[in-house]
Amino acid sequence: MIGAGKVGCSMGKYMIEHGFKVAGYVSRHRESSEQAGTFTGTKVFEDLYELIQACGLLCLAVPDDEIGNVWQQMRGMGEKGSAVHPLAGKIVCHFSGSLSSAVFSGIESTGAAGCSVHPMYAFSDKFTSYQKLNSAIVTIEGQKRAAAVMEEMFSNMGNRVLKISPEAKMRYHCSASLVSNFMTGLFSMGLDLLEQCGIPEETGRELVGPLVVHNIEAAVRDGAEKTLTGPIERGDVHTVEGHLAVLRGEERMIYQLLGQKVLAVARRKNPDRDYRNISELLQ
Repeated sequence: MIGAGKVGCSMGKYMIEHGFKVAGYVSRHRESSEQAGTFTGTKVFEDLYELIQACGLLCLAVPDDEIGNVWQQMRGMGEKGSAVHPLAGKIVCHFSGSLSSAVFSGIESTGAAGCSVHPMYAFSDKFTSYQKLNSAIVTIEGQKRAAAVMEEMFSNMGNRVLKISPEAKMRYHCSASLVSNFMTGLFSMGLDLLEQCGIPEETGRELVGPLVVHNIEAAVRDGAEKTLTGPIERGDVHTVEGHLAVLRGEERMIYQLLGQKVLAVARRKNPDRDYRNISELLQ
């Protein structure tokens, strides 16, 4: 494991729990490597070269912006005059959702094979996230040899595996951000409006929590069209007018933009309903 943060610790522990041998960790900060090594019962390597020499599978669990830099460092280790590159025959993967295996530029010249592996999962804690990783669907793309190894590994650990094209990775990751991080932004915006009504943030969470949880569970179970309710879906022009009247600036813009996406779902759900007045309000 190259990198000893939340993803590196979680993935290492998860693999060990499922019977795979993890040699150990190297990271920019030795303290992090030592913490990960203690947690997983594995070795702390002195440097990247030592780790590469000891391992057949090299997993980059570093921030997205650092993956290319670390790879160039790994690739450059073959420029020391050795006839065989230290990476020859090895598998190299990274866990980024947005970057494809194309970040491993020139990998063919090293004799290694590369791929990207992304569990659709929120790594919220270094030491507990691994416990529910078996619920995550894993997407994989990359060179055939590397992708086959990683697909077999995660399938054996009980994960469902999906193939994805390199060109689709950024769109795929954008989708994940929208349904995860952006929903958090909307939740925050809703709580802000409740505070303007005199309802404190903690009470606001208690108030709308059941509504949020029920809707998300229903959408995951039944899909967007079947789940959608509310004034836009009903065609309630006066309520939408009222909503817009109490909003200003970016909040009003957000309501209108997202309202247009809600309206598109409503039209699919109710193809015979006249939504022209609602559509004009949301422009």
